[in-house]
Amino acid sequence: MNKKILIVEDDKSISNLIKLQLNIASYETEQVYDGLQSVKIIENGNFDLILLDIMLPGIDGFAIMEKIRCLNIPVIFLTAKDSVVDKVSGLKLGAEDYIVKPFEAIELLARIETVLRRYGKTEDVLSFKNIKIYIKERIVKKDDIIVDLTYKEFDLLCLLVRNKNVALTREMLLEKIWDYGFMGGTRTVDMHIGSIRKKLNLNDNIKTVYKIGYRLEI
Repeated sequence: MNKKILIVEDDKSISNLIKLQLNIASYETEQVYDGLQSVKIIENGNFDLILLDIMLPGIDGFAIMEKIRCLNIPVIFLTAKDSVVDKVSGLKLGAEDYIVKPFEAIELLARIETVLRRYGKTEDVLSFKNIKIYIKERIVKKDDIIVDLTYKEFDLLCLLVRNKNVALTREMLLEKIWDYGFMGGTRTVDMHIGSIRKKLNLNDNIKTVYKIGYRLEI
């Protein structure tokens, strides 16, 4: 069953963009644009996670957090307020994370996944076409036959599957899969992508985005 996320954001264009990104990543979403209304929806809904803006009409995100913290639903603040004081205030209220706008889709999805994993709400198995990825065991099967991937190939495949239909830059992939001090350059990413394509026959699905990077198409 897809995880259900509530987007509490009064800017409809931002809310719709977040909704699009989450839906592409196979999350179920609901939107609300008012602070007071959001409390009622949260109390009556069944959400796995809440993305909560701070500056909202009605009541602000901090006040909402105080009202819903007893429900034990993980919250990530999304806000333009980037001061340390605001961040500390949000975390002290019980938020799991605090993301400052603007942010990249891949960062948002990674933060969401981390929080859901912390709450035991992530899937142990990722699926794509006839491929299954067993996260805990670090095993990949195609048509129920194990396909041997290297450590980095496995992590790279997981990142692509979790960000289906999202164009990921080579630099972004390098940063997420390899550490900051890695000196191999983006050619390393190309080589690993090529290996994944060959081993799993994904030439038609892992698309090269010209001068940018790669996208896994469903």
